Amino acid sequence: MGDEGLPHGSWTFLTSHARVLLALARDPEVRLREVAETCVLTERTVQAIVADLEQGGYLTRVREGRRNHYRITPGAKFRHPAEAGRDIAGLLALFADDPHASHRKRHRP
Repeated sequence: MGDEGLPHGSWTFLTSHARVLLALARDPEVRLREVAETCVLTERTVQAIVADLEQGGYLTRVREGRRNHYRITPGAKFRHPAEAGRDIAGLLALFADDPHASHRKRHRP
C-alpha cells in the first residue's frame, strides 16, 4: 500500500511519519491496524514508523491491559535543519481535529 489512488500524482505534503504521529495524537489508544487504514499504509509499515518515532523520542508506548497507549513527547522538535528548533506541537495542534472522525465508526471491546 502506498499513495495509489491519490489525485494528481503520488506526492503529498505530509510524510507517512507525520500522518502516523497525527493519528496517534488524535487517538492515543487507536490500534495500529486502524492507523494503517487511515494512513493508507500497511500495518507492518506503521509498526516500523512507530518504532522510528519511539527511537527518535517523539512518543512512548505504554501497555495498558491488552492495549497500547501512545503518549506524544511534549516539546519534541522537528528533525530537519530547515525546521530546527520548532516544536512538533504546532503541527499537531493544526491537525488536532480529524475532519473524517464523524464519518468513521470504531468498535472497541
